[in-house]
Amino acid sequence: MKEQSVPVRLWTTDFILLMLCNFLLFLQLHMIVSPLPSYVQDRFQANAFQVSLFTCLFALSAIAARLYSAKALEKGLRNAMIYIGLSVALLATLGYYFAAGIAVLLLLRMVFGVGFGMSSTAFPTMASDIVPVKRMGEGMGYFGLSTSLAMSMGPIIGVTLLQGAGFVTLMLCTAGVIAVIYPLSYSLTRRKADRTSKGAANAANQPLHQSAGMTASVSGANTGSTVKTPFNRKLILPSVLNGLLSITYGGLVGFIVLFGKEAHLANPALFFLFNALAVLLVRPFAGRIYDSKGPKALLIPGAVCIALGLIMLSWATTMPILFAAAFVYGIGYGSMQSSLQTWMIQVVSPAQRGMANGMFLNTLDLGIATGALLLGSIASLTSYTEMYRYSVLFMVLFLLIYLIQGKRSGSFQIETHPLLAHTHIPAAQDAASKDSMDTESEPEKK
Repeated sequence: MKEQSVPVRLWTTDFILLMLCNFLLFLQLHMIVSPLPSYVQDRFQANAFQVSLFTCLFALSAIAARLYSAKALEKGLRNAMIYIGLSVALLATLGYYFAAGIAVLLLLRMVFGVGFGMSSTAFPTMASDIVPVKRMGEGMGYFGLSTSLAMSMGPIIGVTLLQGAGFVTLMLCTAGVIAVIYPLSYSLTRRKADRTSKGAANAANQPLHQSAGMTASVSGANTGSTVKTPFNRKLILPSVLNGLLSITYGGLVGFIVLFGKEAHLANPALFFLFNALAVLLVRPFAGRIYDSKGPKALLIPGAVCIALGLIMLSWATTMPILFAAAFVYGIGYGSMQSSLQTWMIQVVSPAQRGMANGMFLNTLDLGIATGALLLGSIASLTSYTEMYRYSVLFMVLFLLIYLIQGKRSGSFQIETHPLLAHTHIPAAQDAASKDSMDTESEPEKK
């Protein structure tokens, strides 16, 4: 029993590096996502539909890339996905300088989406492999914080650079952020590969059921596996919910700057600053609540906060109201996004973590793309103010689907996949072993 006593330390060097790489990857994305509609509208006189295409086509290309990336991760091609993806994203970003028309810029956004889709699948999959099982909600909550903070800070930095220094400076800064990821990910993948080799050697000396669990990682350890993993139907409900949540965020990243012009707000990009503060505040508590009470304790109040934040935003005519709306929205978004990602990771086997993370990111991008197209169409017919009020309906739909389908399928309480214990020995397993020992001793007592 002493040999199974493994320390469940969360803040390892690998985990911190993964968070930093993931943060920088999403930071450079959102540095250009929010200011790009304003730039395209001013330079090319684009209408609302053309502006929405820049978000939509990027997201669709990223989704297509992740469909391949998930399979590549199962084959152990993690490093290739990271470096090829970063290189494609970097070249597409530098190509913005030569884009003289909307068509060329749209093509470059699609190419960038391919590179982003490849690299963004690998980092969360690697993180889910090293997070202790008994702290999965807390660990993935902290990891998801890197994504949420990047999504909140990126638009502020991007809009500030565009307004103060121009689009070329913005482009060079985003390319510089991508370049910084190279040395960080090289150090990470090199040390990860060394540890994997040692782990394979140690697995040879372990019992069959233990060594099988140790080699179940999808981030590069199961390179010799030829077993095809079927689609897990338990991913459908959290994927749908994640898509509905992301639709509301698509309306923010795509149109908050244009809404600010309509509402005569001085600096609407500061919405993301207060949104980031709320996410930073709520995320550590959300992970612990998830581990102890499950997703229901976070998703229902989180959806209410999202709806309330959107209603407040639609009535924002002054900066204080904008800040309050951002803070309320951030509390809901910060608690819900990490809960949905952890949910998807927990219900699949270790070999399907690439699939789970790919679906989480795909539904995130698909929701943002749908939000940009659908809400952009609503804004062109009404106004950006009305658009945010209509987006509340997606949170109403979120609650209806979760309450009805969750109760029907029993998804209020997540059943962790039995193979998830390959990373660390969870407390539940220790308790189970003690119970079995007590059961065996009962006949002797009798």
